[in-house]
Amino acid sequence: MAGGTQPVADALVLFGATGDLAKRKLFPALYHLERHGTLKVPVIGVARSDWTDQAFCDNAHDSIIAAIPDAKAAVIDSLMARLDLIQGDYSDHKTWTALHHTLDRHKSKVAVFYMAIPPTMFPEVAQSLASVGLNERGRIVVEKPFGRDLASAVGLNTVLHTVFPEERIFRIDHYLGKESVEDLLVFRFSNTLLEPVWNRNYVRSVQITMSETIGVEGRGSFYDGVGAIRDVMQNHLLQVTALAAMEPPVGPDTSYLQDEKAKVFAAMRPIDPKHLVRGQYVGYREEPGVAPDSTVESAGSAAKAAAVRSSNQLDTTLPRRHTSVMAARSKSYW
Repeated sequence: MAGGTQPVADALVLFGATGDLAKRKLFPALYHLERHGTLKVPVIGVARSDWTDQAFCDNAHDSIIAAIPDAKAAVIDSLMARLDLIQGDYSDHKTWTALHHTLDRHKSKVAVFYMAIPPTMFPEVAQSLASVGLNERGRIVVEKPFGRDLASAVGLNTVLHTVFPEERIFRIDHYLGKESVEDLLVFRFSNTLLEPVWNRNYVRSVQITMSETIGVEGRGSFYDGVGAIRDVMQNHLLQVTALAAMEPPVGPDTSYLQDEKAKVFAAMRPIDPKHLVRGQYVGYREEPGVAPDSTVESAGSAAKAAAVRSSNQLDTTLPRRHTSVMAARSKSYW
């Protein structure tokens, strides 16, 4: 994880700018930055979608309105003026020369390259940035999931390190940006009532549940290659588990926080596959992009973490003496 002082960025480049993550999370977040006056750089989208600049702006506009119904028109217009789109295939060298020229036009020296794309594309994009020298004038942000397993994560790390130094690689989990998650450490260590009893002597069990009422929302081809365990359990929920169980960091630097999280993970027993439950909601295999014989889970339950991505509300119970259990009783589930 990169740390220390970083130069101020002068451009934001979004790979996958027409995708689901940009639609649901990034554009609404950019709106808030614009509203608070903290977004002062051009936002350059790069995508394979055959869209015009106007279609790109319309999509961003609609994304913001869907997430923030009372969004101010003046703020949206100001954000729209910052948007630029580069449409092209990531395997085409012309896409990268076009990005280089666009950054030159904006006089950018330190860009942030944000990967809102599937992890299988991270190496290609990183190496393509290097092919036109853009790795020397920016830093890279890679979203979870970081690889499919340990071997692919190590391989991805190796590729990124051939292109960017460690201090300019940011591996992020957007779930940690949720206010309720960010408040966990303050809630724990600044609460004089809870802090003294937040330990194994007084806590019988811990259950962490993530339950959603939506389906894969048009992301069938992506989700069928990932599944709930890779999508949310081994990142979102393990991170929340660490925040709930860790000791207070010795200082404010990110490295101290990482040290305490690592201690939690080192102390945890590996999950026994016999105690892992996987399932799909009814209709998952009919989702566009999902294989008709798919065995990829859209729900999972295991010790210390439980995750569900469902098309309907679930009735969930958690027995007192289990570390974590998910009970999905909806008759249209499993």
